[in-house]
Parts: sequence; structure tokens; C-alpha cells
Amino acid sequence: MSIITRFKDIMAANINALLDKAENPEKMIDQYLRNLNKDLGKVKSETASVMAEEQRAKRVLTECQEEMEKMERYAIKAVEAGNDSDARRFLEKKAALAAKETELQTSYQLAQTNSSQMKQMHDKLVSDIGELEARRNLLKAKWSVAKTQERMNQLGASAAHSGQSISAFDRMEEKVNRALDEAKAMSELNADPQDELAGLTAKYDKKNNDIEDELAALKAKMKNNQ
Repeated sequence: MSIITRFKDIMAANINALLDKAENPEKMIDQYLRNLNKDLGKVKSETASVMAEEQRAKRVLTECQEEMEKMERYAIKAVEAGNDSDARRFLEKKAALAAKETELQTSYQLAQTNSSQMKQMHDKLVSDIGELEARRNLLKAKWSVAKTQERMNQLGASAAHSGQSISAFDRMEEKVNRALDEAKAMSELNADPQDELAGLTAKYDKKNNDIEDELAALKAKMKNNQ
């Protein structure tokens, strides 16, 4: 594949389509920029070569045209000198140069076309790179925001699950409390029956030691004061 055909394909590349297909646009745009800069280096080198060929073709064509003009001047001088034979020779040379000029003109026009195409490809690549450079930071910022939103969405889903877990924990706690209440009730039922009469007699058997002690202390105080 020729360099011109290859870079015609580059000129037809759709940057947005490539980015839309990328799983990670941030990495894709960096890679695409690297590829474009690499291609740009090749385009510059080839463009310089094609432009040099255009200049060479132009120079050879100009030299041929100048030589034709020179032969015509000599032919005129020969005629003025009355030497038609020499004039014919100069004109024959001019005619040969004219045939050559036609070929050189065709070569020069082709070189011009190639040079123009290469310049267009070069300018297209420079424009693409400039566009991507300008958009890269914005795209990366958007990608970062998108990834942050994605993480937030995942955390939101986790929070919803945690709410379900809390609800399940509440139900489990209620079940445990109910089991504890039932255990306490069963413990009370299993305890020995209380002897109410024994508790009643103990009420009257118990002496109020605090009152008796206070009364004895009062009597002792009164005795000391006499």
C-alpha cells in the first residue's frame, strides 16, 4: 500500500466513532494520540520527500523551457547571419526539447498533485491531533465523573441492602426478646409455691430491735441528767 493510499485512510478516520466503541475512552484517546503523532512523523517525512520531488520536476521543466528559448534565440541569430543551415539545427533541437517539455510538464503536474494531497493529509492530521489534545482533558474529566457516579450507584445499592439487613436484625431481636420472656415465665412457673402463712407468722415473731435500742438509750440519758 502506497503512502498516499495509507494516509487517505487516515484522513477518512472518524475519531468520534473510535471513541464511542472504546471501553475506556480515557485510555483510548491517549492511544489514539500516540498513533496519530507516530503517523504524523511519517507524513511529515513523506510530505517533505514529495515536495522535494515537486521542486525537482519544476526545476527540470524550467531548465528545458529555458533551453528551448535559448535555441530559438540562436536560430534567430543564425538567420540574421544568413546561415539557414545553422538555424535549422537550432530549431530541430528546440523541437526535440518541446517533445521533452510535454513529458516534463506531465511529470510536474503529477508531482504537484501528490504534493497537494500530502499537504492536505498533513494538515488533517495536525487538525485531528489539535482537536484531540483540546478535548482530552475534558473527556478525562467527564470519564472521572462517570466512574464516580457509577461507584455512588453501587454504594447506593449496598445501602439499600444494609437497610434490609437492619430490618432482618430487628425481627431477629424481637424473636430473641420473646424467647427470653417465655423463659422467664417458665422459670416462675417451675419455682416452688410460696408458703404465705409462714411469711405472716414471721411478721409477728420479728422484734423491732431499732425501737428497743433507742428506748434504752433514752432511759440511760435521762438517768445521767439527774
